[in-house]
Amino acid sequence: MLRAEWFDRFARALRYLRGDHAFAQLIRFALVGGASNIAYVLLFMAMSGVGSLVANAAGSIVSTVIANELHRRLTFRAAGRVGWFTAQWEGGGLALIGLLVSTAALGGLAFWAPGLGEIAQAVAVLAIMAAVGGMRFVALRGFVF
Repeated sequence: MLRAEWFDRFARALRYLRGDHAFAQLIRFALVGGASNIAYVLLFMAMSGVGSLVANAAGSIVSTVIANELHRRLTFRAAGRVGWFTAQWEGGGLALIGLLVSTAALGGLAFWAPGLGEIAQAVAVLAIMAAVGGMRFVALRGFVF
């Protein structure tokens, strides 16, 4: 009995996550972000022999292209409405804006709070990245897809 009940709950959760509700899309957005970060790390490590700047640029570009395509197909199910190039152009632009905002925020943090401890810095970095990710989700959901 418990096994059937667990399976039923699991099936309901999967149906919900496959839906087009904002929360279901947010969960898929986070999963795609995690997958693209893994792709970034793997490519960065594979290319580390050519230098960290080249590896970083290649990892950033490739992982952004992967994320934009997965968002188009999986997160927002917009493959029928939004073409590949549009998703890459607009999603890539949003990623670049996010990079600029997070870089400025981190620079401001270093300037205005130079004596911040390591744990406080880590919490601040996580908060900045979560805010930028949230803004990117809203922009992708509302304007791109």
